[in-house]
Amino acid sequence: MKSDIHPRYYDDAKVICSCGNTWTTGSTRPEIRVELCSTCHPFFTGQQRIVDSAGQVERFHRRFGLTSEGSEASDAATAEIAEATAG
Repeated sequence: MKSDIHPRYYDDAKVICSCGNTWTTGSTRPEIRVELCSTCHPFFTGQQRIVDSAGQVERFHRRFGLTSEGSEASDAATAEIAEATAG
């Protein structure tokens, strides 16, 4: 068998979440950074939270004309579609 082919194992690897929660675990890396953990994940907290990755939510709202005030833009878009299909 070859010697020294396995990576070093850290018994006290530190895991750091973006919410600030930290804990220790065993890993081949001394420090692990994560975006979501059981403290901040919507499944475990019961709260709805949009995890925006590189502005995808804003791009979706711009593409479909959605606004946060209400459905004014979507009503206008619906009227445009109805007008286009009718004539």
